[in-house]
Amino acid sequence: MSVGAPFIFRFTRDLRLDDHAGLVAAASHGPILPVLVIDRALEASLSHSARRAAFYCAAVHALDASLRERGSRLIVRRGPLGASLRNVARASGAGGVAWGASYDGAGIQADERLQSDLEEAGLRAAIVHDAPAIGPEDIVQARAAHEGAGYRAFAPYFDVWRTIEVASYEVPLFVRFARSDLQSEPLPAPNEFGAAERAIEAGAGVARDALRSFLQDSVTQYALTMNVPSEDRTSHLSAHLSFGTISARSVVRATNARAEDPFLLAEERASIKLFLRSLAQRDFFLQLSWFHPHTQSEPLQEKMAAFTFARTHEGLDAWRGGRTGFPLVDAGIRQLHETGWMHPHVRAVAASFCCFDLGVDWRVGRDEWDRWAIEDDRALATGNWQWVAGVGADMAQYPRIYNPERQRRRFDPTGAYVKRFVPELAQRPLATWGVRDERQLSLDVFAAAAYPSPILDHEAAARAFLARYRAHLAILPEDARRANR
Repeated sequence: MSVGAPFIFRFTRDLRLDDHAGLVAAASHGPILPVLVIDRALEASLSHSARRAAFYCAAVHALDASLRERGSRLIVRRGPLGASLRNVARASGAGGVAWGASYDGAGIQADERLQSDLEEAGLRAAIVHDAPAIGPEDIVQARAAHEGAGYRAFAPYFDVWRTIEVASYEVPLFVRFARSDLQSEPLPAPNEFGAAERAIEAGAGVARDALRSFLQDSVTQYALTMNVPSEDRTSHLSAHLSFGTISARSVVRATNARAEDPFLLAEERASIKLFLRSLAQRDFFLQLSWFHPHTQSEPLQEKMAAFTFARTHEGLDAWRGGRTGFPLVDAGIRQLHETGWMHPHVRAVAASFCCFDLGVDWRVGRDEWDRWAIEDDRALATGNWQWVAGVGADMAQYPRIYNPERQRRRFDPTGAYVKRFVPELAQRPLATWGVRDERQLSLDVFAAAAYPSPILDHEAAARAFLARYRAHLAILPEDARRANR
């Protein structure tokens, strides 16, 4: 590589310029040539969800605007990754390519293939951990204690995570962008991925504003309201973190700074610590997938590999459409359809219904929600779905089966959240919600509402699933029964 030659940084799910580990790594090799390649894998992911495509395109446009403020611009290519990057390197004289690591199994394999492709062409390839606040390789104790396999349980992982100082890559003077006459293909637009144009805000500035607002107005109430969907004080940073319009490191550092306010009450400080725990859990699932990439298609718990979940159920379409007759489940599904996001606690309840009430495979649920969600992180989706389904990193002796009606009465007692997304129930007495009574639903007073009766008996479905679960464990050897526990 000649002195002063540019070095390509390939943007993926890290669409920002600040606190960027990948840009700093690229800058150590030379002035940066910013490149975005739209290959078939990215095209397929964006084509799954119209709101995801709109968010991504808005974030890319914001990134290009930020680069232009720095005297640079984004060079866009469409086609196979290896060939596209080799062509840009050849045309620009770049000595190599850096990019952010993937954490799902397919993404890890794609990174390895691209690295080999580039190195065979005589180019340097640098894969950088940028998505987590603390990268898998930075948890040294994890490798030492578990022979390189990472942590399978969250509690010991968190004990280590919270002792490690979060790095900062805020070094704007160190990052220089190369001047280039290369022509760029057009920036991506939603219609390229089969989505209609829609007004949606995304980009680093939007993400910073969202974090600032959350830390100022809501984080101190997080412990009280995190499970209450009508009093939504969650951070709404999932899509921003998914596409890297803000770094997890920045969020952790800003949250830690907020916790240092000497005027905070004890319960407010506890709320902030609880939010930090949720950020650590995000890192935990990323490292779990990094060390166990097979979990994208197989359960983490080996003892559950032979347990049979159904691929379909007569009530599956009702679950998909938010028509199960369980108001909290239906409100969550409809919120996802309407906004591309679902309240975190409602996600757990709706996912539990899919896995335990319907007995449907967690992979079916994960893939269904992928069609609607803005966020795009297979490793996190898999970790969360396996956790709920009782086949992943959760250490509970038995699966946690949520009673959807009990959860609604506890966390949405006035029905405010449900009424927002299930308007058919707005005029119905709360006492009739979730009641499996065909005679009552046939009365004229309810006919106009057209909201279904519950499609199943939750208690009976839960007992049936637990009976199957116990029977499965009973035939396993004792050491297999205790695996992952």
